[in-house]
Amino acid sequence: MTTPNSSQKGNIEGTFLLNLPAFDVRLRRTSSGRVKIYDILRRKYVALTPEEWVRQHFINYLISEKGYPTGLLVNETEIKIGDKKLRCDSVLLGNDGQPKMIIEYKAPTIALSQKVFDQITVYNMLLHVDYLIVSNGLQHICCKMDYETNSYKFLEDIPEWNVTSRKLT
Repeated sequence: MTTPNSSQKGNIEGTFLLNLPAFDVRLRRTSSGRVKIYDILRRKYVALTPEEWVRQHFINYLISEKGYPTGLLVNETEIKIGDKKLRCDSVLLGNDGQPKMIIEYKAPTIALSQKVFDQITVYNMLLHVDYLIVSNGLQHICCKMDYETNSYKFLEDIPEWNVTSRKLT
């Protein structure tokens, strides 16, 4: 089944009206009645949850609206740093294969609080990426890291790929 206008909430559990562009969502119902959504990066259908609904919309937004290359984006990736293992919702890699942006998603019903932002900053203590993004599909928070001053700057908008790629190589 295909939902041509994914910005509108439908009768399918796990779908919400989001503050992200609509796209052709590919949905499939399993024999047990569960709904799955196609993940363009993992190239397979995955369980449709509110968080997954946000992830697929946000990834589509980065690719179609901001020009991010699909070959450098990964979903649900495990990153090992020494003995530590992290599972990030989405990561943007630089041309050198190193993580450059961490993206964490929450369901639209979850407010983006300090606690939510702290989760991604813990990941970044190990990864030292250039950008952090948190989104619940309704609100998107993006910050650019400045390691020289040990600070970060909140950005008004998600940067275009051509802006981030200057720093990501």
